[in-house]
Amino acid sequence: MKNIHMLFAVSDMEKSKAFYETILGQKVEVDLDVTVAFESGIVLNADYPGLIYAEKYAPQPTGIKLEMMPKPNNSQLVIEVENFDDFVTKIKAIEGIEILHDITEYNWGQRVFRFYDYDKHIIEIDEKWADATKRLRAQGFTIEEIAERNGTTDLEYIQKLLDS
Repeated sequence: MKNIHMLFAVSDMEKSKAFYETILGQKVEVDLDVTVAFESGIVLNADYPGLIYAEKYAPQPTGIKLEMMPKPNNSQLVIEVENFDDFVTKIKAIEGIEILHDITEYNWGQRVFRFYDYDKHIIEIDEKWADATKRLRAQGFTIEEIAERNGTTDLEYIQKLLDS
């Protein structure tokens, strides 16, 4: 498969576009007013129920009418970031952003942070895998212990993360 996209229905295109551009660092690939596509594959649409019904967008409407549901909590966008702690601090300082949970470290050593964007889509911010591995090493874990936490026996993979 090629050209895989994640489309988010948004209520305020300008506010959402600004958030994804300035906060999440996305670069606009195409801006069609009602739809904005970013180079990463994230797409925002300000008329999602209309798009599905297709009366304005296709010669033959689908007849399917969707009702938008706030906060469905059934999917999330996952982004690995540089400078994890700084990025989390930046998100926490934004007015109107609801935090789902604070920083959590999973058993495999990677830290994550989740929040809702303005339209209540879950965004997960991940510590880069290599950064998590280096942090564990700095805390005194051996390569073998890090591999065990990661659920792998591939010590070369762990070493590559440490060397990156």
